[in-house]
Amino acid sequence: MKPSVIDLFSGCGGLTLGFEQAGFEVISAYDSWLPAVETYRLNFSHPITQCELSPLTELRAVDVIIGGPPCQGFSSAGLRRVGDDRNTLVSVFSQLVQMVRPKAFVFENVEGFLTGQDGQFLFELLGPLVETGYRIHLRKINASNYGIPQHRKRVVAIGGLGWDPTFPPHTHSSLGAPGATLLNGHKMPFSPTLSEAIADLPPAKPRLRGSAASEWDHEFSPFSPADQERASLLQPGQRMRDLPEELWHESYKKRANRRVSDGTPTERRGGAPSGLRRLRAEEPSKAITGGALREFVHPSEDRPMTIRECARLQTFPDTFRFAGTQAEKIQQIGNAVPPRLARLIAESLARDLSGASPREQEGALLSFAPTASNGMSPILQKVTAEVAKRFGHAELRSQGELWL
Repeated sequence: MKPSVIDLFSGCGGLTLGFEQAGFEVISAYDSWLPAVETYRLNFSHPITQCELSPLTELRAVDVIIGGPPCQGFSSAGLRRVGDDRNTLVSVFSQLVQMVRPKAFVFENVEGFLTGQDGQFLFELLGPLVETGYRIHLRKINASNYGIPQHRKRVVAIGGLGWDPTFPPHTHSSLGAPGATLLNGHKMPFSPTLSEAIADLPPAKPRLRGSAASEWDHEFSPFSPADQERASLLQPGQRMRDLPEELWHESYKKRANRRVSDGTPTERRGGAPSGLRRLRAEEPSKAITGGALREFVHPSEDRPMTIRECARLQTFPDTFRFAGTQAEKIQQIGNAVPPRLARLIAESLARDLSGASPREQEGALLSFAPTASNGMSPILQKVTAEVAKRFGHAELRSQGELWL
């Protein structure tokens, strides 16, 4: 009998797809954003409910709960909004897991989840679930180390109720991102490159203004004349700051200036401004986000990326269809867990579940790996020290891995 799954905050279904591919039976999903719900319904036969989840939501008993609460409130890709209501959905996730008490859960989020509000969201997840009896691994990973053609840093937590799950080991070496070489194994294959991921796609066609996108989603909206000039000057790996300053976007100038001159609080600065960036063909792509269509330049053509190319870099199959406008489609893709990564996590969990022997034992944080680099920011150091204090005596080992 297949283990049963509920997907909370499912988005368009990246986690669901990976778990189905690994042999799980996803019986239902929940999300509040209509375009993502419509995409989900296009691609899966089981029900999805469009609603705002709360601790009072009634859920069926299942073997596994998976999900990634919306993360924009503490994403490094945009302004950090103190008090953003969406941040509380981390607590909703943990409370729903407490209520249903599945054999296991899988949680995914952006790396800013670790330090947002001085670790508040991290402890909103861990505190209640450890108290309930879950034994948890929580680590920051780069998806490229799992064979995804994209440098995508994310936080993944895997917990077992009364038993110790394993965390899937890296499967690939990866180059092109800070800290990536620290995780490379001598005998591991290299992660796929951007060019390998999109090489067999047909030539992309420009989409005329006002025309509808095809179901294939392999058209691009041409750059403005000014951006076309900028794109033509960018070499692989270069971005806005490598162009003459007179060619910088006004918004880029403001963001770059704001970070150094006007005293903007750190928590509201967001990520480093990049503007246009030409991707490198011979490396995994930069992380696909909701801004990919307006920020990324194709590695060898002076044009934006297409929806289908971005979906390929997120490992969605070509049969996967997306509903909504171009902006809504790329937001869904950027928010999703790469299905190939989800499948690797699910396959590891399936092996664990087949031999799991829950026992009467206390919950615990089994491991905590907050970074793959040799250094930590002051706030991450502070959060890591608090993790050690709350969840047991701990020793920080190489590559930022904390074993409890």
